[in-house]
Amino acid sequence: MPCNPAPTTPARPRSRRVTAALLASAVSVCLIAASAPDPAAPLGVGDRLFPTLGNPGYDVESYDLAFTYPGTNDKPLTAVTTIDALTTTSLDRVNLDFAHGKVRSVDVNGAPADFVSAGDDLVVTPAEPLPAGNPLRITVRHTSDPVGAKGQDGGWVRTDDGLAMANQADAGHLVFPCNDHPSDKAMFTIHVTAPDGYTVVANGLSEGTRRARGATTWTYRTEHPMATELTQVSIGRSSVLRREGPHGLPVRDVVPTADRKVLEPWLRETPGQIAWMEGKVGTYPFETYGVLMARARTGFELETQTLSLFEKDIFTEPAYPKWYVRSIMVHELSHQWFGDSVSPRTWSDLWLNEGHATWYEALYAEEKANKPMKTRMKAAYRLSDSWRAAGGPPAAPKGPTPGHKISIFRPNVYDGAALALYALRQEIGRPAFEHLERTWVSVNRDGVASTDDFVELASAVAARDLSGFFKAWLYGEKTPPMPGHPDWKSDAPQARKGVRARHQGA
Repeated sequence: MPCNPAPTTPARPRSRRVTAALLASAVSVCLIAASAPDPAAPLGVGDRLFPTLGNPGYDVESYDLAFTYPGTNDKPLTAVTTIDALTTTSLDRVNLDFAHGKVRSVDVNGAPADFVSAGDDLVVTPAEPLPAGNPLRITVRHTSDPVGAKGQDGGWVRTDDGLAMANQADAGHLVFPCNDHPSDKAMFTIHVTAPDGYTVVANGLSEGTRRARGATTWTYRTEHPMATELTQVSIGRSSVLRREGPHGLPVRDVVPTADRKVLEPWLRETPGQIAWMEGKVGTYPFETYGVLMARARTGFELETQTLSLFEKDIFTEPAYPKWYVRSIMVHELSHQWFGDSVSPRTWSDLWLNEGHATWYEALYAEEKANKPMKTRMKAAYRLSDSWRAAGGPPAAPKGPTPGHKISIFRPNVYDGAALALYALRQEIGRPAFEHLERTWVSVNRDGVASTDDFVELASAVAARDLSGFFKAWLYGEKTPPMPGHPDWKSDAPQARKGVRARHQGA
């Protein structure tokens, strides 16, 4: 997610299905709920950190989102969300994640359905039970409110001139009804109608515009599956600046029109950064890329798929060195491979996203700004025991603090996880490590993957069992000795609290 200011192995299936393990647990939850006295109960897919996130019994294939922006960012948008899915078990009811909007009606397979809210879920009861293995279409007519409710953490971001989205980790359902868990990726079509004078950009490629009665409807469509937490819609007085990336990749950036000249030098950096990442891990995985520079105060940057969200001020604040800002741009860019194309199977696998993004952020600074990786990793090693005490080990992070869901983005899953990757490179050697990185993003492209998947692949690439190494580095309470650096020491744990001021891309 976001960022802290401070100077040949057999391919795995790329199925977008919820994994057998999660599904088995989800079905059992569903059956228990079905026999309970109150059927309108929030459900989940068994995520350790977010127990009621996601829903059992179906796999979403696509979302069609239609928003109408009223011309001011302090009033609800009217919206229609259409979900096409496949049932994976028989269902009397269907749970959707949705918690911050008014629902006017719900149709299931073209027929009106009853609905009621239960916690953060919208519980839908169709006129007839739904058999397993059948197509399912749910249409919800609702509002989408950009004004945050008390305790709300994410969703719409109100900018100086409109709106953007920040749905990580547990906030897509504050914007639209969905199966809000990264294990259930889907295709997206997004339509936004806004008054003339506004520009709308969303994930994927433009499918054109339609103008009528003082308003314009903009349509975008993804060419690859996407997790709900990576959805992005920008509505503002914006300019779209276009250029070409490697292999003819269309690059489009979105900036406040008044700031386009001052921001252009930063935007010119992107094609070269994409080329640098391709040199490390292979071809860019999506149909387009770009940077959304928003006049907003979020405290973080975010790797929303094909259009990363940045606060505009990070590019204009003199206190941030240029090399640092460039490395943060690479952090969010690298998430397009690590986190977006290859998404976490559960939120406990977050270290795979943030550890890799931090790794390439640091590697870019080493190669382009003479900031040695070894120096940064030695400093991280010194703090690692404290990070583990405060936030848990990288692959078993502690849950979020109450009322602050993004608090799972702690140093243990950023530099703490990058430190584990450094130890892995020390353990298996640079050639094997670089081969592992390329293979990981290749065999898991457009899918979801877990820590166990990474351990298995790393062991295959290294031609030896690395499970003991990873158990210590990813799950141990104490930081193991660093291979090749027996003199490195970690300080005694301190009572460190809080989240990174700026997390880098979930």
